[in-house]
Amino acid sequence: MMNQLQRLVSVRRLSPSTFIPPSRFLHRRPLSTSDTHASHQKVQRPEEGASNKSPSTPSKTSSLNQHELAKFSAIADTWWHSEGPFKPLHLMNPTRLAFIRSTLCRHFSKDPNSARPLEGLRLIDVGCGGGLLSEPLARMGAIVTGVDAVDKNIKIARLHADMDPVTSTIEYHCTTAEKLVDEGRTFDAVLALEVIEHVANPAEFCKSLSALTIPNGATILSTINRSMRAYASAIVAAEYILHWLPKGTHQWSSFLTPEELTMILHRASVDVKEMAGFVYNPITGRWLLSDDISVNFIAYGTKRNDLGDV
Repeated sequence: MMNQLQRLVSVRRLSPSTFIPPSRFLHRRPLSTSDTHASHQKVQRPEEGASNKSPSTPSKTSSLNQHELAKFSAIADTWWHSEGPFKPLHLMNPTRLAFIRSTLCRHFSKDPNSARPLEGLRLIDVGCGGGLLSEPLARMGAIVTGVDAVDKNIKIARLHADMDPVTSTIEYHCTTAEKLVDEGRTFDAVLALEVIEHVANPAEFCKSLSALTIPNGATILSTINRSMRAYASAIVAAEYILHWLPKGTHQWSSFLTPEELTMILHRASVDVKEMAGFVYNPITGRWLLSDDISVNFIAYGTKRNDLGDV
C-alpha cells in the first residue's frame, strides 16, 4: 500500500510555458488520476466514516470547530497588520497566488500574462479571514465570494475591501460552506487555503467544497503536512521560538498528510492533479514553490462529473 501511496506524489516536469512566473514553478507534483482511483479505498482517517452521503446531497453536518473559531476571532483585528500574527500569510501570499494563477489559467484556458488573467471566473474563498486572498483574486478579474464563520473576520474584510473600488465588488458573507451548499450555490473554482487543519471534520468539509464546485471546475487547498518536520518547524519553531504565530495556533494531530488529503478529496469527487510545497528562505525572507511537500503544501484538483462514484 505504501508503494501505491508514494506514487501519488511522484514528480513529473511540466512545460515551462505553463509557469507564471517561470522562476517560481520549477517543481511540480502532478498526480495520476488512475493511481488515486486504484488506492482510494485504502487510506481512511476516523472522521471519514462519519457520513455516507453523496457529495451532491446537501450537508446538514457542520464541520465548524468552535474552539478554532474563538481563537481566530480573538485576533481578527490584526489581519492586515503585516507584522502581526498573520505575517506568515502575508509573506506566503505572493507564492500562493502564483500557484493559483498558473493552475486556474491552465485549467480554464486563460492567458496568464493578462493584466486580469482570471477575468469572469466565479471563485469562492472559503475561510477567507480578513480577505488576504480574496482581494488580489478580485484584482485579477475574478468574481469573488469570500465566506468565513467568524463575524469579526467578515467585518474586517468588508471594511478593507471598501477602500478600493476594485475589491469593493467582493461578496462577503459570514456563513459556512455547508450552508452555501444548502442554498445551491456553485462556483467555477473553490479555494480553501490554510483552513482544513482548523475544521472539525475534514471529510465533510471536502464534500461541501466539492458540492460548491461546478462539474469539471477546480478546487485548490493548502495546509500543513502531519510530519515530524512540520511539527518542528510549523509549531515548535513558528509558535514557540520565532513567535511568528500565537502559541496554540496549530494542533499537529489535526494536520493531514498529502496522501490523506488526496484520498478524502477523491471520495468527494475531486481528483488531485498537482501538488507543490512551500519552502521558506530565511536569507531572502520569501516563500518559494518546491517539490518538498514535507511541511507546507498546496493541491489543485478537478471536480469529476460522476458524482455518484465515491
